[in-house]
Amino acid sequence: MLAIKTLTPSFIILRRSLRLMGDRFEISVVGNNHVWAEERIDDAIAEINRVERLLSTFSDDSSINEINRNAGIKPVKTDAEIFKLVDRSLQIADLTHGAFDITYYAGDKDSLDFDNTPDKISLKTAVGRITYQNVILDAKEQTVFLKEKGMRIGFGANSRGYAADRAKYILQMGGVSSGVINAGGDLLTWGAQPDNEPWTIATADPAQKEHHFANINISNMAVATSVDVQTYTATINNKQLNTINPKKGFQISGIKSVSIISPSAELADSMTTPIFSMGINAGLYLINQLNQIACIVIDDHNRVYTSKDVAVFN
Repeated sequence: MLAIKTLTPSFIILRRSLRLMGDRFEISVVGNNHVWAEERIDDAIAEINRVERLLSTFSDDSSINEINRNAGIKPVKTDAEIFKLVDRSLQIADLTHGAFDITYYAGDKDSLDFDNTPDKISLKTAVGRITYQNVILDAKEQTVFLKEKGMRIGFGANSRGYAADRAKYILQMGGVSSGVINAGGDLLTWGAQPDNEPWTIATADPAQKEHHFANINISNMAVATSVDVQTYTATINNKQLNTINPKKGFQISGIKSVSIISPSAELADSMTTPIFSMGINAGLYLINQLNQIACIVIDDHNRVYTSKDVAVFN
């Protein structure tokens, strides 16, 4: 789908929406040449498709599958792109004390059968096998080694953000000085609107979308939002479902949505779920220790909490 909105005689915003990486993407480019803008969007789409293939676990010859097949056997040499992505992911895992983790267990599947686990102790023992600390990197040899058999790595939590960052890079290298990438609701912007006004969003309670509480300047920033839809939609036998903390095996509650603002879509994408797991106080405390990153949390009583740097973006 293509839609052109003429803002001035010389500048247009060209938007294209399509399904990529199993989600809806919308790529918007500011320019003064329709054909040129379409070609740049084609380049961005090609890059997103490349990243999807790169990080796929469905292709037998992918680097990720080779790493996974050799878990507990030997280190696997990778290209620089995969190595750096794994390295950044492990740094975020360490920063969040394992709340973010690209590892998962694919050995004895019965040990991870949450529905049939007899008790919480068995559940905790099962999920304890999954840990980023058992991913060993060798920067000199550029290898990745999964220490335990049955370990796997995957990038479902941050691949969409990484793809958006890469698409932005390709667009900028192609001469696009301003644009927006909407990756399944997560936004990445650069430059300014054709009238030189910044790109802004109106942040809202997901249950009351018509009532926003802040217009936030997000030019040259990324915004990722994670919503616990189960908080207000899912019930079984009149009992509300809660999220399972994948590392500790217990239920968490109290947060309805988390929005992260940072210069990188990959980082923003990676940090939303950990804040859910950590809780409001611990999550905001962590964000307040970091540079160039902000957080907006809405709890299950519709109360809004912000990190100290949110005002910087207003």
